[in-house]
Amino acid sequence: MLAAAVLVAGLAACSAPKEGGGRDLSALTVGLATEPDTLSPLLGYGKDGNPKIFDGLLQRNQKLELEPALATALPEVSQDGLTYTYTLRQGVKFSDGTPFTAADVVFTYETILDEKSSNGSRDEIAAVESVTAEGDHTVVFKLKYPYAPFVERTVLPIASQKAAGGQDVDTGAYNTSPVGTGPYILESWRKGEKMVLKANPGYWGGAPEVKSFTAVFIPDDDVRATRLRAGELDGAVLPPSLSATFEKAEGTRVMHAESVDYRSVTLPTKNPVTGDKAIRQALNLAVDRELMVESILRGSGRPAYGPLPENNPWFAPETKVPHDDAKAAQILDAAGWKAGDGGIREKDGRRASFDLWYPSGDKLRQDHALAYASEAKGIGVEVKVQAGTWEVIEPRLGADAVLAAGGAGFDPDFDLYSTLYSGLIGSGWNNMGHYTDPGVDEALVAGRESDDEDERREAYTTVQQRFADNPGYTYLTHIGHDYVVSDAYEGLTTQLEPHDHGMGGPWWNLQDWSLPQ
Repeated sequence: MLAAAVLVAGLAACSAPKEGGGRDLSALTVGLATEPDTLSPLLGYGKDGNPKIFDGLLQRNQKLELEPALATALPEVSQDGLTYTYTLRQGVKFSDGTPFTAADVVFTYETILDEKSSNGSRDEIAAVESVTAEGDHTVVFKLKYPYAPFVERTVLPIASQKAAGGQDVDTGAYNTSPVGTGPYILESWRKGEKMVLKANPGYWGGAPEVKSFTAVFIPDDDVRATRLRAGELDGAVLPPSLSATFEKAEGTRVMHAESVDYRSVTLPTKNPVTGDKAIRQALNLAVDRELMVESILRGSGRPAYGPLPENNPWFAPETKVPHDDAKAAQILDAAGWKAGDGGIREKDGRRASFDLWYPSGDKLRQDHALAYASEAKGIGVEVKVQAGTWEVIEPRLGADAVLAAGGAGFDPDFDLYSTLYSGLIGSGWNNMGHYTDPGVDEALVAGRESDDEDERREAYTTVQQRFADNPGYTYLTHIGHDYVVSDAYEGLTTQLEPHDHGMGGPWWNLQDWSLPQ
């Protein structure tokens, strides 16, 4: 089953770096496209898996199977599916020497669930009614309803009550000076530039042999590729068009990771053009997704028709949308959008024209945006592509189109609810397209509150069918993730990855690498 990768997981097969011509292979420097806003799990950092500074109760191996981390085993689950009991590992300490106990687990989950915090991912554990400690080494979760994928959510990193308590969750020092139980400790963080992690000598899983991990934040894809060629980086994530230029380069190799990461265009209903259902339906038909995969992704990906990939067992195949300009034109004609100046359609004196934003320096999103604009022009819709920072883009989410991205995997609830549920509009980056459909909302709730697989499948099929008829986004592609890595390191592996692939990639199990003696 398709699932998203965690950022870091332990207890997996070790990689084996080789001698690198006198280089210190115990220090790794990689170039990443994005920088976290916070390092606090209380605000969502590492929620889909364990970042290197923290551990969750559970973690995932390379095959994405759940394994114990801070828990000693998978949970005991009551017959009614409402109670999950975890036994905790003893002898674990936070990096400041404080013992890890059940109280830290209770603190973490209760703080996230507190409506006073601005954690945009709170709804992901909304099924939790209570979390209690039974002594120092047992934690019991009681749910409001039998939330089928709950155990998947317990990869969430655990924060230190001592270090994070007694301060404002949104603005406190813990956001930039975290204390965790993970294999690495934050040494320094120069925002906008880089983050340096050092190995935790007291890590319960054994001190890592790679002693230093530096993440250099370089939003511009071309700059990242240039610095990699200059030897400033040991590895980097790159879009396919740039990773291809390293295929025959000496000293590096290209690694491909499958992902559930998608690119889509938000079509907010408050916009006077994209608010017209006919426009949204026509644009959905106008996109040649196969061509985008071939030309933009160089074959490293697949067409996207919604948040769930085609090969996901929950995908409703009848919602696959063909490329059909003729049908798109018929829909627009019937809705009163007639050809006007320059071939751009008009209705009631308004041109079929809207802005589409993408983040500056993101070549992959730029290429998708330009291709989308070209396809739209073919049916008489003008899409004006704009670049800007996220600070510029975020206030426009409800009115302008945005080249969006996402993809978590694991369970359909994780992708469909956060993307389409109307109650999450304005909650962080959830429901970026401000999508509203009462029937979709009803089915999403039914799917998440049932533990019967047939009922859930019916609900999520309904969601996809209604969305196909009333699309609030145009989904374009599910992209593969490409990495270029120094060939001084051998035996590296990847996992099936989510949208957020910053600390993932070939270094997902960095703490388990074995260096030559």
